[in-house]
Amino acid sequence: MFKTLKEWDRSLFVYLNNSGLESWDNFWLLVTNTLFWTPLFVLIIYLIFKFYKSTEARIVLAYFLLALGVSLLLMISTKYAIARLRPNNIPELADLIRVLHQPVSYSFYSGHASSSFLIATFAVLILRKYNHFVWLIFVFPLLFTLSRIFVGVHFPSDLIFGSFMGFIVAILFYKFSKTKINKNG
Repeated sequence: MFKTLKEWDRSLFVYLNNSGLESWDNFWLLVTNTLFWTPLFVLIIYLIFKFYKSTEARIVLAYFLLALGVSLLLMISTKYAIARLRPNNIPELADLIRVLHQPVSYSFYSGHASSSFLIATFAVLILRKYNHFVWLIFVFPLLFTLSRIFVGVHFPSDLIFGSFMGFIVAILFYKFSKTKINKNG
């Protein structure tokens, strides 16, 4: 069964990777770059300080950053424990896929997916009662995560699991932050 899932994962990756148009390559390279999203990160921090009292905002931001740190440690530990090669580093896929980016680290699971879904989920949870449009922030992780297929560096399962991990860590640390705020309040 695991072998079948792995084959489906590879087949889906090759199909999706090849469905991208070359005219979109620059778009995907831009979207996959973390620096491109910096204004969004600044906006989230601004909104936290706009809608929360100073002490509460610092607590929320501290738990937000702690969640990112924990997520990063989990992702790195998992990558080295599983040691799955990225698609761009698998010789038998070389002639089947388009590669726009050449990372050499391991593939499972995607740090881009986990961190972006963590950021979006945490932001929605802390800002949803203040701004009804905050749900639009999920455009960020969807594009950011999808870009990893089009630049040739992640299998779909890397992205699905990474997204799930980011979502779970965000919920946990959101609850921790709310508990701390309620305790201080």
